[in-house]
Amino acid sequence: MSFTGKYELQSQENFETFMKALGLPDDQIQKGKDIKSISEIVQDGKKFKVTVTTGTKVLHNEFTIGEECEMEMLTGEKVKAVVQMEGDNKLVANLKGLKSVTELHGDTITNTLTMGDLTYKRISKRI
Repeated sequence: MSFTGKYELQSQENFETFMKALGLPDDQIQKGKDIKSISEIVQDGKKFKVTVTTGTKVLHNEFTIGEECEMEMLTGEKVKAVVQMEGDNKLVANLKGLKSVTELHGDTITNTLTMGDLTYKRISKRI
């Protein structure tokens, strides 16, 4: 199953609480909560390029399944991580105490971020 495509954010749960816990300033949180972000994924075998555009902020990460890479977090901090694939539709990464699980079901991508007992969920549809 290929992740390649453009996806628009449809809904998110627990955004403000999670971003506060990450240490984002309140003004950024307020700006970010109402902006529809667009995720563009290009998959070439085990290589991925992911670009998430939220307003003027662009987050760009590239990785190869099973290999260590540098990834930019929502805070702008760069951390080392290894992304694993489970089955043919789930990407799992651990970034500095944060677990990211991205699942593809048809035209819907669900991204769940977990930090301690806090969970933030984003649901995006292919456009």
